[in-house]
Amino acid sequence: MASSQELSDFLSGIEKRAFKQAVYAVRDDDAALDIVQDAMIKLAEKYGDRPHAELPLIFTRILQNRIHDWFRRQKVRNTWVTLFSALGKKQLENEDYDPLEHLMAPDDSSFHQDGAQQLEKIQLIATLEAEISKLPSRQQEAFLMRYWEEFSITDTALAMGCSEGSVKTHCSRATQALAKALKAKGISL
Repeated sequence: MASSQELSDFLSGIEKRAFKQAVYAVRDDDAALDIVQDAMIKLAEKYGDRPHAELPLIFTRILQNRIHDWFRRQKVRNTWVTLFSALGKKQLENEDYDPLEHLMAPDDSSFHQDGAQQLEKIQLIATLEAEISKLPSRQQEAFLMRYWEEFSITDTALAMGCSEGSVKTHCSRATQALAKALKAKGISL
């Protein structure tokens, strides 16, 4: 059984990666934050008494289910919004946008790099994130779980609810697509 401290440490350690994974999937920072918070609450309420070793797989499955739920709700919501928007005028975009709210604090390790290295790193990460977001959802899931979360093939298959062969196929296709896209942009890793 995981203690409350172990659960707290697990959640604080996974929050940034889970947020990035949700952002890749839904492409909306606010929705991604809501999804991650819902997943964390459900893990704490329903599965907090599970052994600490099981928490990563359970959380990943909950997070993926929340993302799928979000897409289902969006489909229904978009149907109604489309119908009602035809009846009225379009609303103006949010004028309260503040770009400072979306800036990230610099990483401590970047203080020792010169400006050109920092810029190159930021551009490479942005390019990679953009290419990951273009992958089909199952390839994104498999790729992020295997290479970002460092899950084993077996654990990834359990979390995704598919066979190990499917995980391998999704990961292979994702890495090939990313390599091709980066090569086309002149980036070699």
